[in-house]
Amino acid sequence: MYLENLGFDAVDPHRLGGFWEAALDCSRLTDEPDIVESRLELGGDLYLDLCFPRVPQRRTEPLRLHLDLVGGDRQQETVDALLALGARHLDIGQGDVPWVVLADPEDNPFCVMESRDAYVDTGPIAALPMDSADPDRDGELWAALSGWTPVDGYAPVSLRHPSRRGPLLEFCPEEGPKGPEKNRLHLDIRLERGDDPDEAEQLILAHGGRRYDHDWGDLPWQVYADGSGNELCVLPAPS
Repeated sequence: MYLENLGFDAVDPHRLGGFWEAALDCSRLTDEPDIVESRLELGGDLYLDLCFPRVPQRRTEPLRLHLDLVGGDRQQETVDALLALGARHLDIGQGDVPWVVLADPEDNPFCVMESRDAYVDTGPIAALPMDSADPDRDGELWAALSGWTPVDGYAPVSLRHPSRRGPLLEFCPEEGPKGPEKNRLHLDIRLERGDDPDEAEQLILAHGGRRYDHDWGDLPWQVYADGSGNELCVLPAPS
């Protein structure tokens, strides 16, 4: 199993997908009316696919997963480039902090970070912070699902691909329990040939997760929620 996708619910997949494709220098994989997919190459055979499926209306619940982008010594230059692409400044009560908070064209908050020692060879995404009711528990689950391993970071638990390339996956103590609405952003795990989907399910259940009930019809993948309620999809192995 490995972490393959970062999914964004999108009212306008082409607008939102086009923004992030340009912001992160991704390559277009899928271009259909109701979904856009782009690939972020991270060196070697490591990649992260960004998927933008259409949803009927824009959600307004607080994000529990967001992107922290590399800024560093070029933080202001990066901010200016993102504003030119369609981002805007956003005040979420962050106060006087060394990072810059922006919103993408569908009002998803993200940050452009200052220089940090851990952000070496991450590519344009420095980190993927996720709200967690129990960072140790959820970190163990996501490590088992993704194959990523613990690293020193800026959250109670941080994981990274064993190659030490690509972003950190950070588990941050949640300010409150997750509400009933689906996260606007979520992560997908891809099975490899020979992986047993039942074993993946038992792993999720053993770490406090559950199957996620939905009314989206028959899907070729299974939807779950981790122990903190954050949705994830387990995708079938490539044919």
